[in-house]
Amino acid sequence: MLQDEKYQEQIQRIFAKYPDKRSAVMPLLYLAQEAYGWLPEEALDEVAELCDIDPTQVKSIAGFYTMYRETPKGKYWLQVCTDLPCALRGADQFYEELKAYLEVEEGGTTEDGLFTVEHVMCLAACDRAPMLQCNFHYMENLDMDKMRAWIEERRAEAREKEQKS
Repeated sequence: MLQDEKYQEQIQRIFAKYPDKRSAVMPLLYLAQEAYGWLPEEALDEVAELCDIDPTQVKSIAGFYTMYRETPKGKYWLQVCTDLPCALRGADQFYEELKAYLEVEEGGTTEDGLFTVEHVMCLAACDRAPMLQCNFHYMENLDMDKMRAWIEERRAEAREKEQKS
């Protein structure tokens, strides 16, 4: 998939930022994850080929860092910080209510495939808790009313997109 023409310009921009190809592994993994939605074996092999390194090295990098998804996730990957400072500001309760609203367990994905919910430790926004990271973008000062509205907007967008296709 990364060999598709639509990714070539991005790949060249990534390579231009680094002194050698192997240094570009992590940004290329991000690009592959964006293209595939997660990092299947095929994506890891493509990144290895682009960087002229062994696929085992790429797999070890993807396995070490939590920002890389080695299993399929929902379109919206919701990571709720439940570390102690956030918990003191209501993050634990928020997390439990979010899972209940979406009808999922820890790490679960909704039946429609839109949302995966996990808890994480420390996203460094303690003063704005409850908060979460959605596909690496912060959503802060949350409550369930705000979150329900946001979720229903995403669901409406998905239904609209589905109707158009």
